[in-house]
Amino acid sequence: MSRPDEAPAFDDEAILLVGHGSRREKSNEQVRDLAAGLESRLGIPTDAAFLELAEPTIGEAVAGLAPAVSALTVVHCSLFAASHVKNDVPLAVERARARHDVAIDNGAHLGIHPAILDLLDARAAAVERDLDVDRGTDDVALVLCARGSSDPDANGDVHKLARLCYEGRSFSRVESSFVGVTDPRLEETLHGLAKHRPDAIVVLPYMLGDGVLTERVRDRTAEFDGEYPYVAAAAGDPLGTDSRLLDVFADRWQEARTDSVEMSCDTCKYKVDLTGYEEDVGGARAMLRALAHREAHADRDDVDDEPHAHDAPERHVAVCTNRTCAADGAPAVLERLRQAARDSEHCEARITRTSCLGRCGDGPMVAVYPDGVWYGGVGPPDAERIASSHLDRDRIVSDLVDQVL
Repeated sequence: MSRPDEAPAFDDEAILLVGHGSRREKSNEQVRDLAAGLESRLGIPTDAAFLELAEPTIGEAVAGLAPAVSALTVVHCSLFAASHVKNDVPLAVERARARHDVAIDNGAHLGIHPAILDLLDARAAAVERDLDVDRGTDDVALVLCARGSSDPDANGDVHKLARLCYEGRSFSRVESSFVGVTDPRLEETLHGLAKHRPDAIVVLPYMLGDGVLTERVRDRTAEFDGEYPYVAAAAGDPLGTDSRLLDVFADRWQEARTDSVEMSCDTCKYKVDLTGYEEDVGGARAMLRALAHREAHADRDDVDDEPHAHDAPERHVAVCTNRTCAADGAPAVLERLRQAARDSEHCEARITRTSCLGRCGDGPMVAVYPDGVWYGGVGPPDAERIASSHLDRDRIVSDLVDQVL
């Protein structure tokens, strides 16, 4: 693990610690506290930035640092490699590289690390003390509960982490579960464990901050505890700002600046055909999903039961303006779409330009999300048809459809 005396500090080098961002300022302050701790650990100026819902954004933070440094390393607070790590942060980094004369290295997510295993063990031990049980003498089961993702790579790492929590420790069973998006859900896992009649079940919310999701984990664990009087059950604390996380950040920083970042490309749904995810393969589709997410994504922290809402425009329309499509009239299509959207009383869409969609020769290409409809060979008159039919009345213009994702 990296330590200050092992990593030389440079006056013109800085670190940017990137968190998701939340409407809850307490969660944002946790990221800033971690940034301050990392700066103290490494002796290198470290700022915090956020993907959304908090300031500064990655672009704003880089703009503030660029005049004073020649090298910048982006370190992620993301626990696993899902869409934020694979799409959103790389997009922001590429934009920053194009705008500023500074070398930017993009690091890996927190991932699976010995320090995290130690931290989870400590969190579990704290719950055991509260329940007055000892896994050495009592039958104690552990549930590792993550948020859940639409990326199988990230979900698979949750199961791997749960298995590593089992190895070498005295839990009778260790199960992985999720609070949303995918299965098995926490309730299902708890009820399944109850059939084995353990003395206690320790539930660990595998999240960085203490927000709506951790509250949901605690509430559902408490409900289970009341329903099954013969099993003592309680939920522990999230990772928080524990100093052991600084060990992980330091290693991810060192990997990034020495060009030794390892990503899980062998099981990345954007790069290889995984059963059930075949339509996700392709950089253009990943990029469009990232753009759509950036426009539509809003935190549900201010809503009791919905921690991850989407309340932005109903649709995002991306028009390819790369060289081939531009030569075929894409700029005129883009402007006609924007004008039609402005003139309409019912159209709720954000219309932006994008780079190559991988359909050169079939354009101009127009992609409508979240519908996943791609139109090809679109001319300015067709743009008005797309706006009046698809965007206004939710009717696909069938003769223009190139493909549906």
